[in-house]
Amino acid sequence: MLLAALLLTSTAITPVEVAAMPAERPAAASELLDSTQARELPRAAPERKQQALDAEWMLDAAASAPPADLAKRLAADPRLVDRLLIAPPPAVAVAAWWEGLTAGSRAVLLAGAPHVVGNLDGIPYAARDLANHVALERSVERLQRELTAAGRSARAGIQQRLDALSAVERALGEPNANPRRSLIALQIPDEGEPTAAIALGDLDRADFVSYLVPGMFFGVRTQLVQWTDTAARLYDEQRSWLRVLAEADTNAGRQDVATIAWIGYQTPDLLNVGALDLAREGSAALSRSILGLQTVRADREPHVSVLAHSYGSTAALMALSNGECAVDALALVGSPGGEAASVEDLAVARGNVFVGEAVWDPIPNSSFFGADPGASGFGARVMSVAGGIDAITNEKLDPSSGHNAYFEPGTESLRNLALIGIGRGGLVTDGTPQDAMRTLALVREGRA
Repeated sequence: MLLAALLLTSTAITPVEVAAMPAERPAAASELLDSTQARELPRAAPERKQQALDAEWMLDAAASAPPADLAKRLAADPRLVDRLLIAPPPAVAVAAWWEGLTAGSRAVLLAGAPHVVGNLDGIPYAARDLANHVALERSVERLQRELTAAGRSARAGIQQRLDALSAVERALGEPNANPRRSLIALQIPDEGEPTAAIALGDLDRADFVSYLVPGMFFGVRTQLVQWTDTAARLYDEQRSWLRVLAEADTNAGRQDVATIAWIGYQTPDLLNVGALDLAREGSAALSRSILGLQTVRADREPHVSVLAHSYGSTAALMALSNGECAVDALALVGSPGGEAASVEDLAVARGNVFVGEAVWDPIPNSSFFGADPGASGFGARVMSVAGGIDAITNEKLDPSSGHNAYFEPGTESLRNLALIGIGRGGLVTDGTPQDAMRTLALVREGRA
């Protein structure tokens, strides 16, 4: 059993996934972890600032506690370190903290607080995947017990949460799936819908990483399996293009990709889609995730792209206009607009912002949440989704129609999204006669 591998004492051998850890414990910077101490922190500062101070204190305390003491306190109060998720510390602080922990402390945290380890940006992805699998398994077992004991009025809600976790299990597929699927985030609230993110490919090695950010109605229970399949389709498309382009670009070397089916926030429904509250939550969560990736990969940062649909594009525009994070490319499809007034307001390298708008999609050009990224004055590049013939492969490309067909296989839209994700924006079609010139000759000449 996966859980058995993690039920370790302070003297036990850690799992392979958490091996290669520092031998020495960092010097104590606070007293040993104590829940009473934690509750007695001063409360004079504003709540948000205090939450950040609490989180920093908790990192410090967990690092300084001997593994045996940490295990006892977590066993007595499994929620003791939950404050780390209320106002997460910066990814760079988390990375330094995790690096400084002993093997025993890491194993204790994985066993005692997997839901925290699995969702702290800055912790290596192998450890997060392992922790989230533990949290998933435990949560399913707990909810099954609750379902058995629950009265009729409570059963429906518990069953919905079980269905959501079942969707996570189905989306992950078999352990030997190719590409490997990693559960890099899984937040399971006491009530309501979980949030999750599944990575396809190796985030520790990929040269190109693409975030797929969804919009309205995309919950874990109903859409995670489909969204992960979409990320798999994009992964395959990107790898196919890397093979094609390698023939023309002999300097590229061996390159690989990873895609992330990211449902890291509560997406809206018809009752709350008119407000920006959830977009702000999504913006903050997306920023933390991107910064976490860039921190973990600081020695060799990948090319990071955000491919955002509908309300997800509004969240992405917020994230990239508030100074919290930066990416190499941004693609917006079916966008209702956002707070950024132009490409110049976005932290996107070299203005690599693309906008796709399908026929019969009523959302683009609405400017419902702010400036329309498809307007000429915004400065984004047009990404054609109308269909045609690929000038490189000579294959027929299908058009996208309506609000939800941008990621369909065989479409010009998916082709362009794949190219944006691997840094080949010069080959993205825009529906003009110039498309006939977007061939491998541009690659050989270093112009795409």
